[in-house]
Amino acid sequence: MTQHRQLHSDTDIELRMLMESIYLKYSYDFRDYTGASQKRRVVYAMHEMGCETISQLQSRIVHEPAAFFELLQYLTIPVTEMFRDPTYYAALREHVMPVLSTYPSLKIWVAGCSTGEEVYSLAILLKEEGLLDRSIIYATDINPQSLEKAKKGVFPLDNMRAYTANYQAAGGRRSFADYYTAAYDAALFDRSLAENITFADHSLATDAVFAETQFISCRNVMIYFKKRLQERALGLFHESLCHRGFLGLGSKESIDFSAYGPRFEPVVKRERLFRKL
Repeated sequence: MTQHRQLHSDTDIELRMLMESIYLKYSYDFRDYTGASQKRRVVYAMHEMGCETISQLQSRIVHEPAAFFELLQYLTIPVTEMFRDPTYYAALREHVMPVLSTYPSLKIWVAGCSTGEEVYSLAILLKEEGLLDRSIIYATDINPQSLEKAKKGVFPLDNMRAYTANYQAAGGRRSFADYYTAAYDAALFDRSLAENITFADHSLATDAVFAETQFISCRNVMIYFKKRLQERALGLFHESLCHRGFLGLGSKESIDFSAYGPRFEPVVKRERLFRKL
């Protein structure tokens, strides 16, 4: 009787070894990220960084920290924009902000904040609802370069037309141009928006909860996680949220088949807004 064996391609083996090396050397844990997306990003990085094989890339990142941080930019490619999915922000304005306004102070966590577009969108929304002054926003990501960009609050001027349309569709109450100053090819957002934002390095794969929060927004991050890491992230969110706190996810993300699903109720299910039971 022939013993059945699970066969893996050379690429899959190299990829697994690369992720294990990253974890052991740098404590960045990509081992439970989905394979197809991860493989595409690594192969692209391999060619861009002049490596012929993933094993060669692995050798470089083990011996050259600078090479690892270059690779990190490919592993965490941000796909984001201000007021992305405007109906999500409209739902926040209608269903979540009125409840948050009943708290004397607010702590909000934007997990996987990337280069900051969502954080500034949320700050604008809170400002228009009169809540920004009593809010602390924790904006976290695993990519230090993305966090540095987010801190600066500078975005390409070419994007402002699309962002303005998103803002208006989300129920914006002012002229979007009131929130930024145009200079050359960039838009610098009002520094007052960032006064209550704390940018910090945090990994949903390895780090623990750091604050009790009333609202967590983690959008289009967990789609890159395997089931085990999704469960870990949802566990962190459940632990962090106060009783009856709110959780916002991305349009393709769900808690329906999670062990944490029964611990939340939908607020606006179509917009992936939930409330802790």
